[in-house]
Amino acid sequence: MDYQDINAETIDRWIDGGWEWGKPISHEKYLNAARGVWDVMLTPTKPVPHEWFGDLRGKKVLGLASGGGQQMPVFAALGAIPTVLDYSKKQIGSEIEVARREGYEIRAIRGDMTKPLPFDDGEFDLIFHPVSNCYVKDVKSIWRECYRVLKPGGYLLSGTDHFVNYIVDADEKEIINSLPFDPTENEEQRKQLEADDAGMQFSHTIEEQINGQLEAGFTMLELYEDTNGEGRLHELNIPTFLAMRSIKQGATG
Repeated sequence: MDYQDINAETIDRWIDGGWEWGKPISHEKYLNAARGVWDVMLTPTKPVPHEWFGDLRGKKVLGLASGGGQQMPVFAALGAIPTVLDYSKKQIGSEIEVARREGYEIRAIRGDMTKPLPFDDGEFDLIFHPVSNCYVKDVKSIWRECYRVLKPGGYLLSGTDHFVNYIVDADEKEIINSLPFDPTENEEQRKQLEADDAGMQFSHTIEEQINGQLEAGFTMLELYEDTNGEGRLHELNIPTFLAMRSIKQGATG
């Protein structure tokens, strides 16, 4: 079985167990968003600054690996034209369910972001990509595809890992792993993930996450760090995630 198939099955199983990032927003939260009261997350604890989005009315927004009925309904309530791509059947199902409940249209595609994205060049005004590329081995190809499907002047908002979580033990007290953390190459690391029912996860360097975007052609505008939201690293205020706002330079036409 391909590691992405393992991850899709794992996430569906997490959702059955009440996974936080698989719970669709309520009708009340959707109505609040339509009234201008909203927040969305790229990383575990810090809401994304509203100014990172600008006016979303009429804008084509891609939620990349952003299924689950949490962020895309907010964007729809703000007037965006939403598309979501996610590899989890249940995350896609939640998007369709919320769209039907609230009466808006969404293009919901079950797809693998490690493959070429099924979209035209310059199709989107904004890509919202929460922490998820820790589940793929090669992130640079994702940044290249994001650049391709964005319009000139379009924004990429991405949440990414710091790699710190992958070097420590389950109690976050000891450094036990070398880098890169790659369960397709390291059997011991794979066993660690299997013991925690954590799917197939991969560490990525800051070079891959930031320089990968720059190599793809993006200009980075802003970033902030975030913690896990729980556990010893969080209690020690050790950052483990980055959120970034980048632009595909050029006239919007």
